[in-house]
Amino acid sequence: MPAHCQARQRLGAAPLKALFDLVRGPVATTATQARWRGLLVVAVDGTLLPVPDTPANLAVFAKQRCNNGAGGYPQVRLAALVACGTRAVIGAAFGPATTGELEYAGRLAGDLRAGMLLLGDRNFAAADLLNRLAATGAHLLVRCKSGRRLPPVARCGDGSFLARLGALTVRVIDAEISLVTSKGARTGHYRLLTTLTDPSAHPAAELIRLYHERWEVETAYAELKSTILGGRVLRARTPAGVEQEIWALLVAYQVLRTAMTDATDSVPGTDPDRAGFTVALSAARDQLVLAAGIMTETVIDLVGVIGRHVLAHLLPARRVRTKDRIVKRAISKYNARGPAIDRATYKATISVNMLTTDP
Repeated sequence: MPAHCQARQRLGAAPLKALFDLVRGPVATTATQARWRGLLVVAVDGTLLPVPDTPANLAVFAKQRCNNGAGGYPQVRLAALVACGTRAVIGAAFGPATTGELEYAGRLAGDLRAGMLLLGDRNFAAADLLNRLAATGAHLLVRCKSGRRLPPVARCGDGSFLARLGALTVRVIDAEISLVTSKGARTGHYRLLTTLTDPSAHPAAELIRLYHERWEVETAYAELKSTILGGRVLRARTPAGVEQEIWALLVAYQVLRTAMTDATDSVPGTDPDRAGFTVALSAARDQLVLAAGIMTETVIDLVGVIGRHVLAHLLPARRVRTKDRIVKRAISKYNARGPAIDRATYKATISVNMLTTDP
């Protein structure tokens, strides 16, 4: 076994976990996009990471079930709490994929605080979980199934209504969202649950538009899995090594996010969304290869080499999303999804119609 592998085994996962606890957090930013009406906007979601198919890993991490039994690589389920404005990681929990997202999301409750607004998809609309998360003092904005039965206990002047989920009072907002491009139009029905029950202080139309920020956690996962890992399987061949590697991955991601936010904050009015993660990662790798950027002075440059590369290659303003998520890495050379996928970009107009219920 190579000496560096033996050294990693002796080190273990605890120091990497402690380092993550040191650097994790929403990352301070002057950008107004990070907050909505004074609340820090955060999102929670889960993803799967494949690990090497070794006997040691198989004893802990199961393979995904398919028609003929289990297939592919063993998988780790990772759940993260991400600040939507900067995509920085506030907290993370992971383990065997046989444990569901809701369990890991519940473990992140300790990272929630009063003054936060948590966004979540339909999978996180379970009553027990919402009560547990709301008990932290954080506010919630979660989508649920459109047909979910929620008897009103009170009506709000804007057409939304109040309902009960266990001990929790939530405001139910129904909306119709239409997207129009030169290729046609699409309309979807959304039902949102929120603990922000005052319609005058927290307008429903703004909450409906704000919910789209939930996609920032998906982008963070894409940066972890596609940009840093390049779509590759993790390398550790034991569960202890997998734990160490995931904490190291999260530390590297968080350090880059911090550097990117420091850079965009140095230019007032620059949205953190315009910082390119690939640019920052390439600059960081160059610094490691060249053994450059080692601090020898007491004056700390918050922008630094990575930040200057980011500012020199700012991305254009975010475009409107018009497509569902699709798998970019084909599992077959045959056309399993019918006609070719249209990857063209179109100018789009989004309209939000709040739906009211009869008294």
